[in-house]
Parts: sequence; structure tokens; C-alpha cells
Amino acid sequence: MKGGDKKYWLVFVILAANSFGGLRADEVPPAYRIIALEKDIPPSLLYAVALTESGQSRLSEDQLRPWPWTLNVNGKGQYFPSRKAAWRALQNALDSDQHSVDIGLMQVNWRYHQQALGSPWQALEPYHNLRVGASILKRCRVAKSNWQESVGCYHAPNNPPRAQKYSQRVTAYWQQLTQVQER
Repeated sequence: MKGGDKKYWLVFVILAANSFGGLRADEVPPAYRIIALEKDIPPSLLYAVALTESGQSRLSEDQLRPWPWTLNVNGKGQYFPSRKAAWRALQNALDSDQHSVDIGLMQVNWRYHQQALGSPWQALEPYHNLRVGASILKRCRVAKSNWQESVGCYHAPNNPPRAQKYSQRVTAYWQQLTQVQER
């Protein structure tokens, strides 16, 4: 690992400890705030999308949080204990020519966003996955009149009923996060 890579991973580990563990779902972790600010997206909305896409309740914790090592292969969600385990499963899915593979915190679809995701290993890097997902959400916001429609576009751009149902799920988390922030 190069010196710059080591420094990057150290920063990631510090932020990940704050972002992916020990926090209640009603708090927006720093990583989401940083990327939301980069993309001009409400931080609580970005976090609400991640909760909807890859949220997992941990047995040792009574909370829902996004999980970075998540795949959805042909409609079947899978949570892995590590990036390496998720990468192996992703490689297997791609090698077996699976039709629909969603990856990481933001469940970005490989078929439609492979170029932005880069390699399978890079697609599972949490900050990269968040940035790709945030970019997709931002593009949807340019095309839609409000954030709720943009969220629907993020999930199902060509299926309005699915988009609306998904938007309602995300909006429920978003409202909870916003109410907590206003207290």
C-alpha cells in the first residue's frame, strides 16, 4: 500500500467508526454530511436513501444503519461481514452473468452505472459508492421538481408507481431524521 493510500484508509477508518457504527439512525454520520455537501444534497436525505437501500439492524445493537458490504443480486439482498467477502460474491455474480446486481451503501446498479462504479472492488469502497449514489440522486434532482420525485427517480426512473412507493419509504426516514435535527 502506498503512503497516500495508507493515509486515506486511516482517515476512512476514523470516519467509518463514527459513520457506520454506534450511532442511532436519527443522526446523520459525518461521511454522509461531507458527501452531501459536495453534491449539494440535504445530508439527512442522502442518509435516508442509504438507510432504505442497505439498512440493516445489527443483533448487538437496537438500531438500523446502512451497511457498506451489501449486495442485491436478482432481487435477493445479501449482507457480508467484510468488503473482501462482498467483493468475492460480487465477482461470482458478475462472472455468472447475473442480470441485476446492486452494490454497496447506495445499492448502485452495476448494469446501468458500471462506468461510474469503476471496478467491482472500487464499487464497494464506501465513500466512492456514496459519491456515485449522490451523483445519481443529484442528476435526478436536476430532472425533477422536488426531492421526493428525485428519490423516486433514483430507484425507478422509468416506473412511476415503483418510484412513488420507494419515495414514500425514503421520505418516512427523512422526516424522522429531520424531526430529530429540529429538536
